[in-house]
Amino acid sequence: MDKSNSAQLLPTTVVGSYPQPDWLVDREMLSKGVPRTRMEQMWRIPVQHLEQAQDDATILAIRDMERAGIDIITDGEIRRESYSNRFANALEGIDDKQPAIITSKAGLKTPVPRVVGAIKRVHAVEIRDLEFLKANTDRLTKITLPGPFTLGQQASDEYYKDDEAMAMAFAAAVNAEALDLQAAGADFIQFDEPWLRHDPDAANRYAVKAINRALQGLTIPTIVHLCFGYAAVVKGQKPTGYSFLPGLSDSIATQISIEAAQPRLDLGVLSDLAGKKIMLGVLDLGTQDIETPEHVAGRIRAGLKYVRPENLIPAPDCGMKYLPRAVAFGKLRALAEGANIVRKEIS
Repeated sequence: MDKSNSAQLLPTTVVGSYPQPDWLVDREMLSKGVPRTRMEQMWRIPVQHLEQAQDDATILAIRDMERAGIDIITDGEIRRESYSNRFANALEGIDDKQPAIITSKAGLKTPVPRVVGAIKRVHAVEIRDLEFLKANTDRLTKITLPGPFTLGQQASDEYYKDDEAMAMAFAAAVNAEALDLQAAGADFIQFDEPWLRHDPDAANRYAVKAINRALQGLTIPTIVHLCFGYAAVVKGQKPTGYSFLPGLSDSIATQISIEAAQPRLDLGVLSDLAGKKIMLGVLDLGTQDIETPEHVAGRIRAGLKYVRPENLIPAPDCGMKYLPRAVAFGKLRALAEGANIVRKEIS
């Protein structure tokens, strides 16, 4: 689907990331977790050639999404070490040279951004990414940003001494970037908020307030994505419901993106989001088995029991960066073909 056919039912999209080539990144290093601080050692290409290599790999991702038949595409987030760390560590007020270290209950030590001053966006971070994407496709484009609540949850506050105040500062920074992305021609902007489920009390206190601040002034379609974490990183059984889904009905985002295939989500929860378009996860990224188009169609039909066709956008559960590229492509092709099966049934 190009932009001239943008009104069709069940437009397919991706959550954001696509597998980075083995020649570009050390995938074994990447597999050990989701970095919150910079991880330059992950890149296999010398710094003087890195941008050119990332450009080439981005074109590969764009072409794969196009060949698979996806309607609304991203740049694959090829230039990012993780979905959040590139933007987070580009802000003023973050000490990206001396990160904080947090220790999990299991004893795992993780470097995180250390907030040492007022958080401000002092320069564009993703504008070139969007411009490059738009220059290399005629499809509808989406750009993703880490959400303000998640940015706050992933940082160590040594300045604000108030988690809500810090989240609102992140929200203002995200909003400044989003407004510039809108001006640069983004068709959709998505905020990734996987950490909404980690601290339901804090989420209930100020998550929607922070998300709405980040969305302020945007007039293009906006999405809030929440999930249970990358399948390659979060092992074992995932919950079958979200602790903070109904609250998002109060956000001014036009779409809510949810992981549904792997956790076998009870889709009855979609009734809590009346009035929103639903970006429904219909690809299970917890397995390398490639779904058949008919299997994908069945998951889409299940969503249509709760959501009108004009409000349903089929997608993968989450980002695909941890999958082998051939598997990711096969799953996306099944997504496009499965959507087309259902599209013919209801048109």
